[in-house]
Formats: sequence, C-alpha cells, structure tokens
Amino acid sequence: MTKESSQAVRATGAHRVVVIVDENSNPFELGCATEVFGLRRPEIGRDLYDFGLCSPEPRTLMRDGFFTLTGVAGLEAADAADTLIVPNRPDVEVPRRPAVLDAVRRAHARGARLVGFCSGAFTLAEAGVLDGRRATAHWQWADSFRARFPSVHLESDVLFVDDGDILTAAGSAAALDLGLHLVRRDHGAEVANSVSRRLVFAAHRDGGQRQFVERPMPDLPDESLAPVLAWAQERLDSPLTVADLAARARVSPATLHRRFRAQLGTTPLTWLTGERLSLACRLIERGEYRFEVVARKSGLGTAANLRLLMRRGTGITPSAYKDRFGPERKGRGEL
Repeated sequence: MTKESSQAVRATGAHRVVVIVDENSNPFELGCATEVFGLRRPEIGRDLYDFGLCSPEPRTLMRDGFFTLTGVAGLEAADAADTLIVPNRPDVEVPRRPAVLDAVRRAHARGARLVGFCSGAFTLAEAGVLDGRRATAHWQWADSFRARFPSVHLESDVLFVDDGDILTAAGSAAALDLGLHLVRRDHGAEVANSVSRRLVFAAHRDGGQRQFVERPMPDLPDESLAPVLAWAQERLDSPLTVADLAARARVSPATLHRRFRAQLGTTPLTWLTGERLSLACRLIERGEYRFEVVARKSGLGTAANLRLLMRRGTGITPSAYKDRFGPERKGRGEL
C-alpha cells in the first residue's frame, strides 16, 4: 500500500481507528483520542470514524492505578485498524510488551497509519518503525529518546510531526492538535473546525510551533494578541502585512514578533499564511472551484501561489483537494 493510500479514509465504510491501551497508559491521551475520533457527530450529519480500544490483557491498570480498564477487545483488534494509536505511558525506560510491538509492526507492514501521542514515540521506536524517520516526543524525554534511538530524527521542539504514514505528538495537549490535524487531513478544514468548536479548542495550531512558549499568559491584558488576531481574520482577503498587524496592535514589528513567539510560538507571517490557507480550504469545500477566486478571497494572491502553499500545507493540489473534499463528494458520503 502506498503512503498516500494509507493516509486516505476509505470511500466505503468508516475509517477504523483503534487505540492500544497497555498497563500504566495515560488516561488523558486516551480521552483525547476518544473525543476526536470516537464521538458521534450529529452536528456534521455523519460519523467520521469507526473507533475502538484494545488491550493485551483483559484488565488494564491505567497510570498510577487511577482506574482499571476492562471490557475492551483483545490485541487482535489492532489487525483491523486503518489508523493505530499506540500506547503511551510515563515509564519510558520500561520496555513495551513484545505482543504490543508485534502488533505495531504488523500494522506498519500492511500500510496502516500509526500515531504516537507523547511518549508513544518510544513505543514506535521500540517496534523499529521509526528508524530513519522524523518524530517528536515530550521535551523532557528528548535526551533519553536520542540516546536510545539514535537512528530516529527527533524534532524535540515542535507540537507534532506528520511523516506521512507515521505521526507523533509531543506533550499531552498536543494530542488534540495532532488529532485535529488528522481530521483535517481526512475530512477537510470545515469538518475539522466543527470538531474543534465542539472541543472548544483551537482549530489549528501548526505542528511546527514550539512545544512551550516563553509566557503562557501575557503579563498585561493589553498585550494580548486576541484583538489583532480577530481583526486580521476578518480581513484575510486584504493585502495585510506584518507592518499592518503591528500598526493595528500599536507596537513595532519587532515587538509584535516577540509577542507572537511568546504567546503563540510562531511568527506573524506564518500565522497569517496558515489562516489564509485554512480559509482557502473552506472556500473549496463550499464549492468555489475557480482557484484564482479562492486565491484572491483568501489573500493568497494568485492561483500559482495557492497551489504552492496548498501542496506545502496539505500535501495535495487544489484540484485534488476539491476532488476529495468538495460538496459533490461530500453529498455522496465520500471523501
């Protein structure tokens, strides 16, 4: 199976997402997977995924004995997964069960998509599927990970890494970022925005953002970027520049850069481009197939620039995005 086919949701039947839960697994990441992939979506009009859990044992003691998980499928359920989310847990130095690693290897061999949240990268690396690949993990385990798995290209200061058929997220909250990224990749920006609204979570934080920011909250209320972000989002079709954003915020461009880095972990230009790309995707999903119009309305300028940025941001061309996520396909229940 090719990398592209492993990423796409099947046209017939729901895409099957299976989470392996093992001893001492973290409940938070399990909850993130359930919230993103496991809930029914009446507001969308269809279920996005077929979701299930499995475990190598009939009774699984979760992290620090918080609770015991029972009544889930055996590990054989992992063999039917289109996307397999591997176990993550705080005791990263303890080897994973051989049966779990074998299940991960089988899934990888048949072309399933593999996902590791937080310390889940250790599970993937132990299974040998990350050799020569890009990945991330929580920053506090970066040194340990590099020492144990030198053949993996660890990116320790990003939220998540999408390496095609293997995706990894850093700290716990980044599991939601990666989950929404997968929904966006599978179902388009409009559906991902709907899921994020239900989660009351940011619709899109680029994976390349830093794992932690210098200041989680601004020192003074008037340093919040929220007003200028809202102002810019209403004017994406205008030729906005970083200087325009700085003028609106009544600060110098250098100060604006510092605030973006401190509060969002990215640059003003990267944020602005991401917002415009998201708008372009939504316009295509709503049926605007004149790509020069999409480019103009989203502020991306030209159809050529739209093609370049969509390929860079989504991995596919505007035409392929239309074919996968346009209203005609959605109307037939296809992707």
